[in-house]
Amino acid sequence: MSQLFSKYALRQLALVGMAFSLGACTLGPDYQRPALPMAAEFKQAEGWKVANPADVLERGDWWRLYGDVALDALVGRLNVSNQNLAAAEAQYRQARALVMGARSQLFPSVGSSAGATRAGQGSSTSSTALTGSSFSGISESYSVGLDATWELDIWGRLRRNLEANRSNMQATAADVAAVRLSLQSELVQTYLRLRVMDEQQRLLNQTVEAFARSLRLTENQYRAGIVPKSDVTQALTQLRSTEAQAIDLQWQRAQMEHAIAVLIGVPPAELNIAELDEIPELPTVPLALPSQLLERRPDIASAERQVIAANAQIGVAEAAWYPDLTLSASGGYRNSSFSDLISLPNRFWSLGPQLAATLLDFGGRRADLEAAEANYDLTVANYRQTVLDSFREVEDNLVQLRVLAAEAVVQRQALEAAQESLRLIQNQYRAGTVDFLSVATVQTSALNNERTYLTLLGDQLAASVQLIAALGGGWEEAQLDFEPLLETPER
Repeated sequence: MSQLFSKYALRQLALVGMAFSLGACTLGPDYQRPALPMAAEFKQAEGWKVANPADVLERGDWWRLYGDVALDALVGRLNVSNQNLAAAEAQYRQARALVMGARSQLFPSVGSSAGATRAGQGSSTSSTALTGSSFSGISESYSVGLDATWELDIWGRLRRNLEANRSNMQATAADVAAVRLSLQSELVQTYLRLRVMDEQQRLLNQTVEAFARSLRLTENQYRAGIVPKSDVTQALTQLRSTEAQAIDLQWQRAQMEHAIAVLIGVPPAELNIAELDEIPELPTVPLALPSQLLERRPDIASAERQVIAANAQIGVAEAAWYPDLTLSASGGYRNSSFSDLISLPNRFWSLGPQLAATLLDFGGRRADLEAAEANYDLTVANYRQTVLDSFREVEDNLVQLRVLAAEAVVQRQALEAAQESLRLIQNQYRAGTVDFLSVATVQTSALNNERTYLTLLGDQLAASVQLIAALGGGWEEAQLDFEPLLETPER
């Protein structure tokens, strides 16, 4: 630029820009967090451990609480290959690009141009009667130059727009974290229920073997004339019914395995989850305070960033009432001969401000401002509702886990009583004091009680996952102060 503009022009441009920049203001209200309905503690929190900075949830990989290596590997694959997560990550990159575009508007825009023109009029040669001379009707023109424009952000419109775009980017980053947490929660719940189903399958298989032995015993007793034929048919009915229950679990397990395959981004045919001999233990979940949910849940962070963006848009709408000031500058060289184009006599330059304002729009700007204010009220209402929903989710899972724990104690007692009753009735049957129908009834009761206990354990594990997710998993709002380290999903 120093070769194109005079020192005087550059000095004037800098002075004008600095003067207006120093005197610039930012219209619109500065953000303040809306008042929220907040409780000091959770209603259902009695007996729970309160979270502290040393707790495992602060470290992010919350699913490791269940101590299952296979589960850890599946969640790792989900973080990389899930397609819903890939879509959310792409939306974040789109929002980040909008921030870069909004930031660029704060600085001058510089362009360049070069051109060559050849023009003609009339014939190529002509003569006059007086002079007898001739002239050419073709002319040539060459030019090269630079131009710059700079919209001075006097009223803060561009800064408010950047603030809105930055807040939207942070909201989208929080959305990515919310999607990831939701998908992780779904995978962990499905995996744990699959493990409980494997335990039920082992129980049914063992029961089938026991019932098969019971059928052989009854058949031997029938052949010996000790028991009637009805005992044999009753034993056979019980055996086949239990075999059918064992077979029924196969399609349920297969569908859970298919669901996990889709979550980790592979076709169901490519995933086989081997059976394990044990169920993960129910972990101790440290509890955050209600106020900490504002920093621990990504959906709350996203909702608040949307409020901040809507608040900034009010400033953008207010700035429309004031004139825009744009500084323009251009310079270069222009001549009819290309050979000596770059020379001092052929230089040209221009510098000047342009002030533009809307004088009459028949309520257009007022409508835009009212729309921005209404959108702000909308985001505030959504933010408050998100906070209320988060409190409800935590309370729901706290009471569910507490009730399930009490229910598990009673169900365990019922199971032990059923097993003891089965032992006694089997001894009586061997002694010939009761018929097989009594044995079958007690056997069915014991099996149902054991399956109910396993189902209850699965419900407890699922509720613990839901509580961890309701508490925000291992996510923290401070992560939004930096550019999120998003894993690149497989394409």
